[in-house]
Amino acid sequence: MGALLGLVAGLGLLLIFRAVTDAGERRTRQPMLAPRIERLLRSAGIVTVTPWGFAWLCGIAGLLAGVVVLLVSRTPPVALAFSVLAAYGPIALVRSRCRSRRRELAEVWPEAVDNLASAVRAGLSLPEALSQLGERGPTPLRPAFVAFGRDYLVSGRFGDCLDRLKSSLSDPVGDRVVESLRIAREVGGGDLGRLLRTLSRFLREDARTRSELESRQAWVVNGARLAAASPWAVLLALSFQPEVIGRYRSGAGVAVLVIGGAGCVIAYRLMVRLGRLPDERRVLL
Repeated sequence: MGALLGLVAGLGLLLIFRAVTDAGERRTRQPMLAPRIERLLRSAGIVTVTPWGFAWLCGIAGLLAGVVVLLVSRTPPVALAFSVLAAYGPIALVRSRCRSRRRELAEVWPEAVDNLASAVRAGLSLPEALSQLGERGPTPLRPAFVAFGRDYLVSGRFGDCLDRLKSSLSDPVGDRVVESLRIAREVGGGDLGRLLRTLSRFLREDARTRSELESRQAWVVNGARLAAASPWAVLLALSFQPEVIGRYRSGAGVAVLVIGGAGCVIAYRLMVRLGRLPDERRVLL
């Protein structure tokens, strides 16, 4: 316990020293980190959490997990390892939510484009057709198009409203749809209906192909997760045996934790990279 108190005191002094001497450096790094967290949260459909609130959530989760494991195992290195895992837990959940949301939106975008094509064929203007998706479009997309309708009603600037719609959707497929509509609006002509039908057919084919590939590769990703989690589940079970877990207080035990953790991270990232399809990137920001 004395070693743990000394470690906490030293960490506190280090943080105070960094806060005093490197305030300028932290200010330059903050604008680079916060937008990345914000983009991740928006891609997952989370709009009520700020980047710094999410960072605090990760820190609190790691602290609570470390304290609980420390009380059970009485082994600071093991508690630190589980603290790091718990701090990464919210990030993993948000990334999983982001992938699920993208798959969900990819499935409903063809229906939304079909609704747009029908509205345009019925004689509605493009802004009116987009606004109607807030009432008649697919459920996952309705909030974004309701906000677009209110925004266009207030400002009347179609291009700016499309930019805010893209930011609200935070979806690669949505970026392509919005930019296609922007080009059709600027170029004009009578080919908007044909463009929308072609776009709908392309989105359906793309979603069907990607779904088939993901279902075939899912076992590789699930196997990677199981293989990476198994050693830590065994270590957590050993935490209830003081005579066994106490061996990790030694230098050799710490080395085993560090090497094992690094090996799990490298192996997991490699298996996931080999087994998962590349995520679509938002290139039309």
